[in-house]
Amino acid sequence: MFVEIITIGDELLIGQVVDTNSAWMGKALNDAGFEVIKRTSVRDREDEITDAIHQAMHGPASIILMTGGLGPTKDDITKKTLCNYFGAKLVKDKSVLEHVTALLKQNNISMISSNVDQALVPDNCTVIPNKIGTAPITWFEQEEKVLVSMPGVPQEMKAVMSDEVIPRLKDRFEADVILHKTFLVINNPESVLAERLSEWEDELPHQLSLAYLPQQGLIRLRLTARGKDHPFLEMVMLKEVEKLLELLKEDILPEEDASMNELIGKILVQKGKTLVTAESCTGGAVAASIVAVPGCSSYYKGGVVVYSNAMKQQLLGVKDETLLRYGAVSKETVIEMAKGALERMDSDYAIATTGIAGPGGGTAEKPVGMVWMAVATKDKVVTLLQNLNRGREQNILRSRNSLLILLYKTLREE
Repeated sequence: MFVEIITIGDELLIGQVVDTNSAWMGKALNDAGFEVIKRTSVRDREDEITDAIHQAMHGPASIILMTGGLGPTKDDITKKTLCNYFGAKLVKDKSVLEHVTALLKQNNISMISSNVDQALVPDNCTVIPNKIGTAPITWFEQEEKVLVSMPGVPQEMKAVMSDEVIPRLKDRFEADVILHKTFLVINNPESVLAERLSEWEDELPHQLSLAYLPQQGLIRLRLTARGKDHPFLEMVMLKEVEKLLELLKEDILPEEDASMNELIGKILVQKGKTLVTAESCTGGAVAASIVAVPGCSSYYKGGVVVYSNAMKQQLLGVKDETLLRYGAVSKETVIEMAKGALERMDSDYAIATTGIAGPGGGTAEKPVGMVWMAVATKDKVVTLLQNLNRGREQNILRSRNSLLILLYKTLREE
């Protein structure tokens, strides 16, 4: 069953607010068996909102979900636009007014005329309560299509989607079964991976499809099955996953839909080992990725960001002669950084980065994008050189991912 999402608000189009609503809705709907096929964003202009509604109502989607433009201010015109489109007039809803009154009183906010107007709803819609906000949700049905208008405030939208809208849609429409399996693939650029999988992909059953989701330094592969028969889809999916694992062998990580930092955390917990970080050019990006995993305190002891040579010496014990002879961006320096972190923070594993993120600071010998990475244990140090300039932000992200992959490989080999 197809869905179109329409988001309303100038702030979304000028970059003032990032549209996280659509991403959350897409996942929630997909989990429920509904497929989002289109997302449209429009300004707070009646003609543009009307045109978006008209296009959606005459498109392939049976469900149109709108967010935004339902507040008490003059630029919130969605409700009025919906009345004009569906030939309705605004009427006061007693239950909505009682809810708004109680909610404002609870928050010590005075009731003014614009708050009272929140209780006005189109007379030909079904009103869905908004338990945590003042703007009511409206549900329209026309020509076998459903249009639902919700607030743009994320917590209000998420609450009503979870508690009211998705359950009602499942009662109203027959949802499909949609299954996903997602894997991380390393050691393969996207074009190389596509070539390796070409024959297998061409022979996939019609119920299955494959998507490549490249990131800096790795690729996520998503295998999707769609249909009505859940057991059959699971069986077909399992057979193809077995073929995929055999094709890619050590280049595919068999743990389904886990990030690299999550996989590293699982292994460290299983081993009962600890980890520390020493970063220069990545500026804490590696540490931030590690601590994004809940429960990381059981294996991550901490880290340092040492940008200057003086800090590399003082905090990690990097030798003055090493820096003078080889420079801060060198294999020798990153080894001493990793060893110093390992010893001074008393850990089982230490990882380190030093390089030139850019856009300035590069030379002919050491250009922007050159990054040395190291993983150290008490018995050995493994290093990796990255020398690819994709701009400062991407250089940092790629270095972070490459180092985590290097750590993962080291952990897995042991």
